[in-house]
Amino acid sequence: MSVHFEERSGVIPCKTPWGNWSQTMEEVFIEVNVPHGTSSKEVKCNLASKQIELHVKGQQVFKGKLFGSTVADEGMWTLEDKCLIRIMLMKTNREAGNCWSSLLEGEYCADAWVQDQMQKKLTLERFQRENPGFDFSGADISGNFAGGGPDFSSLQK
Repeated sequence: MSVHFEERSGVIPCKTPWGNWSQTMEEVFIEVNVPHGTSSKEVKCNLASKQIELHVKGQQVFKGKLFGSTVADEGMWTLEDKCLIRIMLMKTNREAGNCWSSLLEGEYCADAWVQDQMQKKLTLERFQRENPGFDFSGADISGNFAGGGPDFSSLQK
């Protein structure tokens, strides 16, 4: 479900010195630009449920505690065209209110505007899941969307 929503609505990336990261309700995506010609043997990527570490050609790109927890054995990385590393992490808390404000605790933080856009997108993704017959990919919202948006669970259908 998320993939189709993402394809239609676009991604809200958080720029970093090495590339960018983005998120859906379920996943966190990291894109790292590396020198052209990099081989997979020159990449050391350790993914744990609360930690991440990436070294390329012996140089540390990043290392630290993730903002939220992930399912360690579902994380993966790929090297594309010998110049781009893509890392995918599966969040353990897959609710719209679980919008990461940074990739690592205290590092690679989204600025206020990007954080606002990420939270709006996760809220719209939640609405899409709750209402599969509607298309929220081009929608915009305002108001109470922080924390995943309003709670409609008490309303009768």
